[in-house]
Amino acid sequence: MTQALAQIDWSRPWYDAVRPAWQALGLEGEEFAGAFNRQAAQRALRNHRDLPITFVPQESLPEGMAYEEFISATGNVPTRENLHDFFNGLVWQTFPLIKRELNALQAAQIEAAGGNKARGPARDAATIFDENAALLVVRASSAGRELVDELRAHCWDAALFEKRAMFGPDAQLWLFGHALMEKLVAPRKAITAHVRVVFAPDDYFGFDADAQRAWIDGTVAQTLRAEGLSTSSFTPLPVLGVPGWWPGQDQAFYLDTGVFRPKRVN
Repeated sequence: MTQALAQIDWSRPWYDAVRPAWQALGLEGEEFAGAFNRQAAQRALRNHRDLPITFVPQESLPEGMAYEEFISATGNVPTRENLHDFFNGLVWQTFPLIKRELNALQAAQIEAAGGNKARGPARDAATIFDENAALLVVRASSAGRELVDELRAHCWDAALFEKRAMFGPDAQLWLFGHALMEKLVAPRKAITAHVRVVFAPDDYFGFDADAQRAWIDGTVAQTLRAEGLSTSSFTPLPVLGVPGWWPGQDQAFYLDTGVFRPKRVN
C-alpha cells in the first residue's frame, strides 16, 4: 500500500478538496484504517442513525448484505487496503454530512426495495454521486448562470476557454467521488466527472478554504435531504479541461471532440 500511496501527486489541484484530510492522518507506515478511525473519533463523525463512523476490514461485511445497508445499520465502513477505499475514507473526513445523507438515501432505497436487488434511479444517482461526482460551486450571478448553461449545453470553448478567468474568483470545482480521485492518480484527458452545480452567494468566495469546505458540506447535504437525487442532477465535465488544471489548454485543446463531445440531440 505504501507504493500505491506514493503514486499520488498531492500538488495536483484536483486533490485540493481532500489534501488537508490526508495531511491530518500523519501516516507513518501504518495501515490507514487506524489513522482514519482516530480522525473520525476526533471529529465525532456519525451516520444518519447517530452511530459513530468506524472503518473496519472488508471481511466485516456480512455475506449477502449490501455495503450501504451495513454502513447505515452499524456505522461501520468496510475498508480494503487500496487506493479506492483510501480516497473514500478521505472523503468521509472532508464532507461527512454529504456522505451521511448519501448513505441515508441509499439505505432508504434498499429498505423500500425489500428483497428485490434491482436498483432504482435514486440509488443509481447516489452511487454515481458517491463514486464519480464533482461539485461545481458557482457565483449566483448572471455570468455564473451563463457559465452553467454553457457547460450543460456542452459549449466547451465558451465555458472553459472564453470564460477561463471565472475559474477561481467565480467558479470552483471540488472533487467528491473517490473513484474519480483514484482514476486521476494516472491522469488522462478523457476522465470525466458527473458534475453537480451548487450556486453560492458572494460571501462564499471570501471564505478561506476550510470554511468553503464546511459551507459546501452543509449546503449540499441539506439539499440532498430536502430534494433527494436523480441522474438528471448531473452534467458531464472532462476534469482536465478545468482552466489551470492541465498544461496546453489553448483553444485547440477544447476542440478535441473525442473528449469534449457535442451534446446529443434526442
